[in-house]
Amino acid sequence: MAIFLNKDSKVIVQGMTGATGMKHTKLMLADGTNIVGGVNPRKAGTSVDIDGTEIPVFGTVAEAIEKTGANVSVLFVPPAFAKAAVVEAIDAEIPLAVVITEGIAVHDSAAFYAYAKSQGDKTRIIGPNCPGLITPGQSNAGIIPGDITKPGRIGLVSKSGTLTYQMMYELRDIGFSSAVGIGGDPVIGTTHIDALAAFEADPDTDLIVMIGEIGGDAEERAADFIKANVTKPVVGYVAGFTAPEGKTMGHAGAIVSGSSGTAAAKKEALEAAGVKVGKTPTETAKLARAILAG
Repeated sequence: MAIFLNKDSKVIVQGMTGATGMKHTKLMLADGTNIVGGVNPRKAGTSVDIDGTEIPVFGTVAEAIEKTGANVSVLFVPPAFAKAAVVEAIDAEIPLAVVITEGIAVHDSAAFYAYAKSQGDKTRIIGPNCPGLITPGQSNAGIIPGDITKPGRIGLVSKSGTLTYQMMYELRDIGFSSAVGIGGDPVIGTTHIDALAAFEADPDTDLIVMIGEIGGDAEERAADFIKANVTKPVVGYVAGFTAPEGKTMGHAGAIVSGSSGTAAAKKEALEAAGVKVGKTPTETAKLARAILAG
């Protein structure tokens, strides 16, 4: 089992023919991802040879779905054109759109998020500004390195790309059911809570690792959700314990305001919900190991 992505997922890449899209399409294929097409209106009807695999390029997402049965799109579209690309994916009713692009205007992200809602939430959006998600040994939709871990029984949801990779590497001998990088922008599609609910329902996930960071109240809301709805053990890490108060760190969403939003406040909220919280990623991994060891 896995959440959101598995060996049967049929993936298209919007922006596949650009340099970044090509690079990561090649890496996703190497990880066993079933990539069935690319989308580029200017190159419709052509195909691209990637290490001996011929991948057709379609003019629209709707055409790609019609011809291939695709149910996942990974977007490597420049920020200025990303909103239109996500709206196109929503209009085509693709079940999952993974928006890797960094630097999308918050107004654009808010617009396509609201548009997905208005269309009945038929398309789950992951991101933007995220590393995507991976179900090790089955499929990889995004830019997460596929060779740093193996299949296992830990579920991971994280705001930070690099901390996603570090946690996967720290716990590589145990392995992961799925790892989801949700992104740290102020407006994102899939949240900590969405991923927690999916991991709680996944029979092959035994423990959940949740990585947050300073700013906003997403982790506090996740803590309330865990307390009310999650029966599996959860361990957490909040990036930013050493950040000076009032300092914006890294992601655009990470702004500390008052006591809510600080690493200490988030740690307190999570611990009150029964989550064990590490002060470093390595300490968090040790907490996970101790729980799994019983």
